[in-house]
Amino acid sequence: MGVPIEEKPLPVSSSRPPVFCADHEALFREVLELMNRHRVQFVISGAFALHEHTGIWRDTKDLDFFLPPPEVPRALQLLKQDGFETEITDPVWLAKARRGDYFVDLITGMSNAVIRVDYSWIRRATHSQVFGIPVRILSPEELIASKVFVTRRERFDGADICHIIYGTRGNIEWRHLMHLMGEHWEMLLWCLILYQYIYPAFSDYVPRKIWDELLERFRVELDHPNKALQFRGSLIDENMFNIDVAEWGQRNVIDEYRQRVELIQNGTEEAA
Repeated sequence: MGVPIEEKPLPVSSSRPPVFCADHEALFREVLELMNRHRVQFVISGAFALHEHTGIWRDTKDLDFFLPPPEVPRALQLLKQDGFETEITDPVWLAKARRGDYFVDLITGMSNAVIRVDYSWIRRATHSQVFGIPVRILSPEELIASKVFVTRRERFDGADICHIIYGTRGNIEWRHLMHLMGEHWEMLLWCLILYQYIYPAFSDYVPRKIWDELLERFRVELDHPNKALQFRGSLIDENMFNIDVAEWGQRNVIDEYRQRVELIQNGTEEAA
């Protein structure tokens, strides 16, 4: 499925690596070495992962770690012992470590609780370097999955997804990506249609059998609507679709997903 990445380099971009002051870079090196030394299971996402798979650099002032939830308490403890202020910003998906003006984000999934990090994300990661330190970088499949629901008015990651497909020349494990999306495969189809619109001459970067399967699923959904799924808008943006819940009587789907994850993390419900 696609030409191996090593045979063709990433597209050339005029973007430049982020410029870090000496203190900033030293702090990030310190954090990476700390996590590696204590064998915390994490992968790097954010600007470094985008560059790994597209050649595009984006300015960033923080480090984004993706971790399975069981790794977070130890990571926070290590960072606290190393002089960071730590907090669990949102128990469903986000913790932060701060020293001065510099942040490290510890992310266990998406804020809507649809996508969750597990240890397969670590095993499947790309081996690379950040500041000369060996690290694991989020694979293109998990990177796409992490961006599919970032569709809010103030931030939309659809362009990143299109750049990942184009930058990798479709060298993606499509079946695994579909597995990651699960019952939310329509969101992947939406992103692929956007990709097709943007890069019509490169539609073959998405295998035809993937198009055929997703479009056939879509036809089945149109012919046989799932009456149990009347509304999922809050999984996209709970603010833009708040009127559906607050005034039109639709289910608060995002709260249902988030509560389910909180129950799992509290050990009161078995993980799926």
